[in-house]
Amino acid sequence: MRVLLVGANGYLGRHVADRLLADPAVQLTALGRGDDADVRFDLASGSPGALTRFLDAVHPGVVINCAGATRGGARDLTRHNTVAVATICESLRRSGCGARLVHLGCASEYGPSQPGSSTAEDAVPRPGGPYGVSKLAATELVLGSGLDAVVLRVFSPVGPGTPAGSPLGRLAEAMRRAIQSGEGELKLGGLGVQRDFVDVRDVARAVHAASLSAAQGVVNIGTGKAVRLREAAAVLARVAGFGGALHELDTPPGFAPGGHAPARVAIPGQSGEHSGGLPAAPYPDGCGSWQQADVRTARDRLGWRPRIGLEESLADIWMEAACRI
Repeated sequence: MRVLLVGANGYLGRHVADRLLADPAVQLTALGRGDDADVRFDLASGSPGALTRFLDAVHPGVVINCAGATRGGARDLTRHNTVAVATICESLRRSGCGARLVHLGCASEYGPSQPGSSTAEDAVPRPGGPYGVSKLAATELVLGSGLDAVVLRVFSPVGPGTPAGSPLGRLAEAMRRAIQSGEGELKLGGLGVQRDFVDVRDVARAVHAASLSAAQGVVNIGTGKAVRLREAAAVLARVAGFGGALHELDTPPGFAPGGHAPARVAIPGQSGEHSGGLPAAPYPDGCGSWQQADVRTARDRLGWRPRIGLEESLADIWMEAACRI
């Protein structure tokens, strides 16, 4: 099976590439903007015609899109998350390769949800910020393209390679600093937010399964269980061997428990002192205080279930943080 992987150097893409390379039946070609890509091509600025010619030459059976941007202004997010996907869809329509498209969406497309609920694929999307809007627009382009396509809406991916600037990455860095400086306590804010954390290697397994399946439409990829960030912090402290106390700062003004205002995470050292002040950045996904996936579709249509527990994911995050100079 010839597979064209777009975004192989990103957080999710690296793990998807590893998973596909482990399958001897897969012949993988990586397309991206970096020098280490097999084919250099910028989806945000390249023409559909150029990509069509490449598709006709390589003739992949599956195109997997892991590319995109998580940060930046609305214009950049639109270019990298929406325009890029429009280019892929148009190129596949023009090409004679007939490839199946597996596109990675995200749970930010849903926006805030009711605490205690599980979000199914038929929920009405109400993204809470430019990132979610740009990803939702891309999903709509894929679904309306007429292609053989599936969109995997990935909830909160964790595990090896977790970006240092993400909430769990910043928690690990805060813990590393506390251990290094001999601090006996760690003060953090906004740990009441709950997310469905799914290991990035399980996400890669889901992508592999989706590329081999006939599933179309949207499929949620998560664990089906929301975990409070303070619980994740406690697990992280245990795997890190941090024997100090974890103190949660007061809830920031304007954030009502159970409401949809963005939660915040205070990181010691970023506000100038270990005792804190208000954190500088909101939880980045625009999904409020709660999000949990309904994962029955992934089980029924992909034969997929998560295998890796949160403690293992956090241990891998900690190992990378501990080795950071």
